[in-house]
Amino acid sequence: MANAEEKLIYDEISEEIIRIAERIVTEDGAHELTVRKILREMGVSNRVFYNRFKNIDHVLSIIATDAVAKMHDSIKHDYNIKHDFFNYVIDVCIKVLYNTYDVKNQFSQYMFELDSVAEDNRIWWTNKIKLLIKKGKDMGNIKDVDDDKLSYTIWCFLRGYNADAVKRKLPKEEAAEGLRTGLNYLFEGIKK
Repeated sequence: MANAEEKLIYDEISEEIIRIAERIVTEDGAHELTVRKILREMGVSNRVFYNRFKNIDHVLSIIATDAVAKMHDSIKHDYNIKHDFFNYVIDVCIKVLYNTYDVKNQFSQYMFELDSVAEDNRIWWTNKIKLLIKKGKDMGNIKDVDDDKLSYTIWCFLRGYNADAVKRKLPKEEAAEGLRTGLNYLFEGIKK
């Protein structure tokens, strides 16, 4: 017996629904997204929507998953030996903050909750952080630390910092400067 997911249609109309939903979320926030708003804008019936999506949370989940993929793409391990390792790591963290800030600003609570329950997301981020820790150790920049505990701590710090800055509606530049300062203090404790 086929499950309900297999019966759903995915076509150009599905993509249009997602584009409209993304725009509404960007302009008004995730809490303002409704099936009715999408249908009214498209001029179509409920059936058009529900043949393609289970509910509005299904659409939000697709948008959030795409946003997480974009966040993941912002991490590139292209460290150049000519640069200070810790400044490089801070720059990567700031880049991630910038790339995620607008998305999380629109989704705030929804994204924070999704991050909290998505074990594969935590694993992905902590593994990327461990690669940076290993690189720092190999270069002699980081003392001997527990990679698992440190990567988890850094992930929690970054995630919590980003969520708080979004929740308090700090301007991106102010959030980035605060993050840079906090990371400098954090990294002083792990420098070799």
